[in-house]
Amino acid sequence: MTVARTGTTTGPGGRRRLQRLTLTCSITGAVVVAVDGSVLTVVQPVMQRELHASFTQVQWTSTGYLIAVASLLVFAGRLGDRFGHRRVFTAGALGFAVTSAGIGLAGSAGLVIGLRVLQGVFGALLQPATLGMLRAAYPPGRLAMPIALRTSAIGLAVAAGPLVGGALAVRLGWRSVFFLSVVPALAVGVLVLLVRTPEPERADDARAGLGLPGACLLAVCLGSLVHALVGLPGTGWTASTTLAVLAATVAGAAFAACERRTSSPLVPPAVLRSVPLVASLAVLVSASAALFGTLFLSTYLLQHVLGLDPFASALRMLPLAVVMVLGAPAAAPLQRRYGHRRTAVAGMALFALGILLTSRLDGQSTPWASGPAFLVVGAGFCLVMVTATAVVVREAPLGAEGVSGGLQQTAMNIGPVLGVALVTMLMGAAAPGAGPGPVGGPAFTAAMGTALVVLAAVASLGALVATRLPGRTDGRGRRPV
Repeated sequence: MTVARTGTTTGPGGRRRLQRLTLTCSITGAVVVAVDGSVLTVVQPVMQRELHASFTQVQWTSTGYLIAVASLLVFAGRLGDRFGHRRVFTAGALGFAVTSAGIGLAGSAGLVIGLRVLQGVFGALLQPATLGMLRAAYPPGRLAMPIALRTSAIGLAVAAGPLVGGALAVRLGWRSVFFLSVVPALAVGVLVLLVRTPEPERADDARAGLGLPGACLLAVCLGSLVHALVGLPGTGWTASTTLAVLAATVAGAAFAACERRTSSPLVPPAVLRSVPLVASLAVLVSASAALFGTLFLSTYLLQHVLGLDPFASALRMLPLAVVMVLGAPAAAPLQRRYGHRRTAVAGMALFALGILLTSRLDGQSTPWASGPAFLVVGAGFCLVMVTATAVVVREAPLGAEGVSGGLQQTAMNIGPVLGVALVTMLMGAAAPGAGPGPVGGPAFTAAMGTALVVLAAVASLGALVATRLPGRTDGRGRRPV
């Protein structure tokens, strides 16, 4: 087996500068995508009114983007492994900037939906590349802190996005929020294009085919699954959602058969044979599902049971955002001292405890009750997120860094829609008619408590899976003998 590596001929000082540049570009790319997603929900009502759009059309501005991203993330990672993450990152960043500007100038709902789907394609190119670039720039033993800083920045973007977007929408109109990402996306796209950031080592088989048949089947599987999960909370089990689940099942089975038979699989067998990597992906799915299911129910509790307005509700949940931003960097030294396994298991246990505390909230809860619950939820989740992501990036087989990053991003996209769909069905089963609606009451509060206990159980299962993560490593990322 031969390997090649580019961008590593500089001295120690040059390598450090390239590392800082790569980290800056990776964080900026991830933040641009996070901000874009978080500001959209703030401006959708105004967008619907000004574009004379239907509710279904507005919903598809989110759904179309999500389906495009989830369907293409793994293939985008494969493109990075084949052609270089720097090139794919550049294409994703520049395309994301252009489509963002196009959405801001669009004059119809149909054009907005089309551009959002195209933006999802470029977002899929951008996201795995941010992790692949970090893997190339940092040795395995030093990946934890860059990933922690990236996670912290994403948390800050998600927390600040609605506030910034709301302020811009009030003063400059809904179109202004889409121009937020244009300049930073253009800047990092051009910067990475002009500066030779490191590229990862590549094995001989990294030059193999792109696995197009598998990519198409996986896209159909994931796209159909996301379509079904997004539709369930609003419409329940309809013919459309049933057909989508059936299509996802058939395409998934065909994908598995195709991957076994082809000489150029989309997902290299070494990825699936890596127990720590697969376990980390499962942990990320369970954690993100539990988190977003909790946030979904908590928002309705705060606004429809406690009667708070959106801004007051955001203030009640602020401890969660703050501890995620400030706590993520603390995960890196914890991983070095206690290992990935102990850190992730402890984080998942803390996360489950926070969800159980949230299940105790009701119409009489004060900030002194909700604040600690949200704080514990945020502390546990940030530990799990940073640790599991670090394992995915570090354990990625040679030549499959992009595919591994794409799988990580896919887990983080599938988990939230799975969590929201799960709690919606649980609410309907526990108390028919008491689901999230204009008016909350005791029936809703009781059903919410039951659903949150189930989410805590999901997090506990994630803690069991986290026991399969690697233990302590030395300073170079190797496990002690």
